[in-house]
Amino acid sequence: MFKTYGIIGLLLIIIAHINYFFDVQPFAHWYFAIIWVGYILLIDSIIFQLKHESMLTKRKAEFAAITITSILIWWIFELLNLRTGNWGYNSIMGMEAISNVGRKTIMYATMLPAFFETVELFKTLNLFSHSKLKKKHNITKPLLHTMKGIGIICLLLPLLFPKIFFPLIWLAFYFILDPVNYLHKQPSIIQHIKDRKLQTPFILMLAGITMGVLWEAWNYYAVPSTKWHYNIPYLGFFKIFEMPILGYLGYLPFSFELYAMYFFIKGLFEHKEKLLE
Repeated sequence: MFKTYGIIGLLLIIIAHINYFFDVQPFAHWYFAIIWVGYILLIDSIIFQLKHESMLTKRKAEFAAITITSILIWWIFELLNLRTGNWGYNSIMGMEAISNVGRKTIMYATMLPAFFETVELFKTLNLFSHSKLKKKHNITKPLLHTMKGIGIICLLLPLLFPKIFFPLIWLAFYFILDPVNYLHKQPSIIQHIKDRKLQTPFILMLAGITMGVLWEAWNYYAVPSTKWHYNIPYLGFFKIFEMPILGYLGYLPFSFELYAMYFFIKGLFEHKEKLLE
C-alpha cells in the first residue's frame, strides 16, 4: 500500500506550485524547502512501494546523517562562492538576513537526501544494471596520488583566478576525496571502475542532471527573496530557467563530487567511532 507520507509529499509539491500564483505567506518564503520535502517524501514512498523498504522506513539513521552532511556540504560551496561569485541572492539586511540564513540552511538540508533518494529510485528500477567495462583496470598508487594532485589544483585555481577557472570547483572534491575513499574501503567511483561495474556511476550522473533540472526549474518559480541567480563569466549565454545551458553539464561531475564528499565525511565519523571503542 502506498505510504501516507508519499501522498502528503505529492500534496506539498502541488500546493507549492499553486501558491506561486497566490503568494500566501509565510509559505511562499519557504517554497523551496516545502517543495523539496514533498519530493523526498514522494520518492521515498515510491521506493518503498517498489521494494518494501526505504531510507525513511528502515534506515532513519542513514537519512539523518545524509541530511546533516547536506547542510555542511552546501555551506562549503557557499563559502567557496564568496571567491568565485558564480551565484548570488537578492541583497537582504538586518534581521531578515539572519532569517534568510535559517531558510537557506533548511533548504540545504533537503538537497543531499533528495539526491540520494533519486539515486536509490533509479537503482530500484534497475537502470544500467548490465552496464560493465569490458577491460579490467588496475588502480595504482601513482594514479591515486595523481588524482589527488589534480583535485588540489582544481581547488586552488578557481580561488586564485576565479573568472577563468571557476568550473574546476565542480571537479576538485571528487579528485581529492574519491582516492581517499577508495583507500579507506568507502564506496568510491574508483572501486566501481575497478569492479568494471558502471551502474552506480551512470545512475549518479543521471540523478545529478535530474536534480539539476529540478533545482533550476523550482528555483525559477521561487519568490524573489529566496531564489538565486547566476553570474557566469564568458559562458552565461542561452539560459534555461536561471542556468546557462552549459552549466547543466556541471551537474554530471557534481554528482560524483557529492558522492565522494558524503562518503568521505561518513568515513571520518566511522573512524572516530572505532577510535573510541
